[in-house]
Amino acid sequence: MKPASLASLCAVILMVQPVLAADPVPAYGQGPLVQRVDESRSQRLLDKAVARFREVGDAAFDEFNRAPQFKDRELYVYVLGMDGTMLASGGTSVALVGRNVATMQDSAGKPFFREMLDAAAKSDAGRVEYRWLNREDKREEHKVTLFRKVGERVVAVGYYVPRATPAQAKDLLERAVARVKEKGAQAALESFNALNGGFMQDDLYVFAIDLDSQRFLAHGAMPKMVGTDGHELRDAQGKAIVADMVNIASRKGAGELDYTWRNPVTDKVETKHSFIRKVDGMLVGVGYYTR
Repeated sequence: MKPASLASLCAVILMVQPVLAADPVPAYGQGPLVQRVDESRSQRLLDKAVARFREVGDAAFDEFNRAPQFKDRELYVYVLGMDGTMLASGGTSVALVGRNVATMQDSAGKPFFREMLDAAAKSDAGRVEYRWLNREDKREEHKVTLFRKVGERVVAVGYYVPRATPAQAKDLLERAVARVKEKGAQAALESFNALNGGFMQDDLYVFAIDLDSQRFLAHGAMPKMVGTDGHELRDAQGKAIVADMVNIASRKGAGELDYTWRNPVTDKVETKHSFIRKVDGMLVGVGYYTR
């Protein structure tokens, strides 16, 4: 049977998902603190759901589906059987209740439910990361789900990560450098600039600058910058961003730089930390937003 994909089910999920009263969700732009708070909120809701399940068993499913005490703003509880059947959901996965989701993949092709079930078979608690539809902004976003195995049931609560991590930025840079080495500069630059080139995800994207002319060769978030001279470019604090990067790449071959830049997800000017590498006569960089 062909694995189900998240993209193919998003429209159905949006159509059937009820609109629930909720407090305002914390705004993007608050960095790691928000992630720690969200993880704590998720853990508390998971603990409550597990306690209720231990008390009444499968009768708790109706409460997880509908009761407000098992929702905390964008957080909700869902339950899987160890055979992969979705048994309950108070969120966007409600459209999957009653279906076997063991082979379902997210938009990146990750069989995240299978990963969760395999982990649950080995340990009574864990976490899995994947991409899922956030009903608050109708976007697929990076999600971290905490889960607990109770008998033959896996009880889970997940939270959305508001911004990419340093590890994700480094990984994307490594993939970008590998693409240059494998496919050549021209083909790689086309991928970096393409909307569906595989080098943009949420607030992460690749940029490339010619070391001699200091002109932009690629910019995943702002294609209009391609071909422009970055020598005089300054951030909001007056830092010569491109000149500093070129200096670092030319002298060291690789490095890091902090500056302020517009976040394409929040559309706000935020602090950014970029990793850069020298490759094939240009510098290639990827940065993550810190606040």
